[in-house]
Amino acid sequence: MEMTKMTGVSVKRGSLAVEDNDSLAPAEEVKRQKVSESCLTKGQEGLENNSPPSPENVPGLPEVVSSGKSKKNADAQLQEEEGEEEDGLSEESDEEEEAESFADMMKHGLTELDVGITKFVSSHQGFSGILKERYSDFVVHEIGKNGRISHLDDLSIPVDEEDPSEDVFTVLTPEEKHRLEELQLFKNKETSVVIEVVEDTKEKRTIIHQAIKSLFPGLETKTEDREGKKYIVAYHAAGKKALANPRKHSWPKSRGSYCHFVLYKENKDTMDAINVLSKYLRVKPNIFSYMGTKDKRAITVQEIAVLKITAQRLAHLNKCLMNFKLGNFSYQKNPLKLGELQGNHFTVVLRNITGTDDQVQQAMNSLKEIGFINYYGMQRFGTTAVPTYQVGRAILQNSWAEVMDLILKPRSGAEKGYLVKCREEWAKTKDPASALRKLPVKRCVEGQLLRGLSKYGMKNIVSAFGIIPRNNRLMYIHSYQSYVWNNMVSKRIEEYGLKPVPGDLVLKGATATYIEEEDINNYSIHDVVMPLPGFDVIYPKHKISDAYREMLTADNLDIDNMRHKIRDYSLSGAYRKIIIRPQNVSWEVVAYDDPKIPLFNTDVDNLEGKPPPVFASEGKYRALKMDFSLPPSTYATMAIREVLKMDTSIKNQTQLNTTWLR
Repeated sequence: MEMTKMTGVSVKRGSLAVEDNDSLAPAEEVKRQKVSESCLTKGQEGLENNSPPSPENVPGLPEVVSSGKSKKNADAQLQEEEGEEEDGLSEESDEEEEAESFADMMKHGLTELDVGITKFVSSHQGFSGILKERYSDFVVHEIGKNGRISHLDDLSIPVDEEDPSEDVFTVLTPEEKHRLEELQLFKNKETSVVIEVVEDTKEKRTIIHQAIKSLFPGLETKTEDREGKKYIVAYHAAGKKALANPRKHSWPKSRGSYCHFVLYKENKDTMDAINVLSKYLRVKPNIFSYMGTKDKRAITVQEIAVLKITAQRLAHLNKCLMNFKLGNFSYQKNPLKLGELQGNHFTVVLRNITGTDDQVQQAMNSLKEIGFINYYGMQRFGTTAVPTYQVGRAILQNSWAEVMDLILKPRSGAEKGYLVKCREEWAKTKDPASALRKLPVKRCVEGQLLRGLSKYGMKNIVSAFGIIPRNNRLMYIHSYQSYVWNNMVSKRIEEYGLKPVPGDLVLKGATATYIEEEDINNYSIHDVVMPLPGFDVIYPKHKISDAYREMLTADNLDIDNMRHKIRDYSLSGAYRKIIIRPQNVSWEVVAYDDPKIPLFNTDVDNLEGKPPPVFASEGKYRALKMDFSLPPSTYATMAIREVLKMDTSIKNQTQLNTTWLR
């Protein structure tokens, strides 16, 4: 198969976004890195010791590990800077003005070439299209550990005689709920809240008891007689720990401790969604668990588990939350664990495509039969003038002054105003306390590092850097590994093409072995893996082994000694397939006139009985609707890149589209 080089095509500014297919669950990276064992998230003690970081912690880092994200992704950052248009459309004059100013800011951003993404596997001619013109054009359905695609198709509540009546949601007044919440969260000096039972009956008192205990975990209740009237007294039974650990004695022993449900969400990332749910349920976010994080600018469907919250309470949220829907409830003995998923199924609409039917057919047949290069997508490397892999390289070099400088120095590119002022203050004064005062948000990486420098001093950068949550620190070195891997895979494909050769690596179980000359016919390119650099991997036995060594030597790193003085930063390495062939690939080209109409039904549309859209044989525009499934740790944008033959970097899109808009 002929390999083709990059061709520039026009894509609408601000529309194309990145999607990491749950990079925390690397099914293909069989040798998992020891550095990835635990993840912490902003403002939490961790979720199953695997909660991914909130992406706003790490400016310019991927929505990951994303998974990781999160990882805000490049698209989300772009939208924040512009003031997001929910339908992806805005006035043409504003669009042009914003496009040019953003293009100017992104002059120093990364392109795919900068991070080693240079090759395609197919020979068809590329064409243009608009990805994520509407967030509803990008739908992700999680594939669970049993191989089943998650769908929201049942809003019923499991029948359970232990559940209180629906009256628990209405028996308390808003003022009573407010007082109870303040008591529950220790926001005032009261030790109890007293509620008079109006129209006193035993049934009414029972419902009030049930309402307080179920809606405000951690509170206990008792009935008191005062001057001939009945009162319910709510109080703390077990101190502050009760909020994080729902009361044990109130949960039936015969019922599984975890309520599993399918979460349908629109235009919110997973951690934001869980924070919203926990706020409404008045519990801490770390009692939720999930198998992978999902993108913000999309409609996503995934399984969530929560400790000792009833399906009844969860279903009640459907009445008060916008852009969320919960259903498919069941009680299970165990939570979900990060990485247990088998992948994600994507439904993607590329609007206003320019390709002919033959071009589309060639592109999609190639994606189905050959696949795409399993590059790490652009969101892995950040969106500003200082790529995250540069910080990772400095960490591995033990160059801590450079680490500090790379994170804090002024930079060109799209950033919030307060970050710009903070960096300017740092450059002028080198005073961490003074620079920190410029930051209204202290939990970003810059704020955490400055707080560390204030605490430990400028001569102890290692300890200051250690204040940043572990998983955020590790994302930098993972970014460097990804940078090396992308470059090496491009060299491997340039040197040897799309066939296995002696000296390539394949996996037998979890162990990498070499392909020998006599076994060459037993393997295809889809079996070949390449290593992320580390102390516990082997390298190919051909020219690419020398290329790894040369690249790391040029970066002042010793490929034979990837252990670091600080154990956290020692890289064991991993293996990753070089070509991914998507499963369940299907597509159709549809004609449409109105850019605002949805081009397929969502799960919620189907629940509401909406008929699927009907398309005319001709229309003003054409769209490519594509469906495909990917394993964990693969990037949907890299599959779409292969179809369109386009550079997915924000820098390239913005420059192209500024021209296109004129």
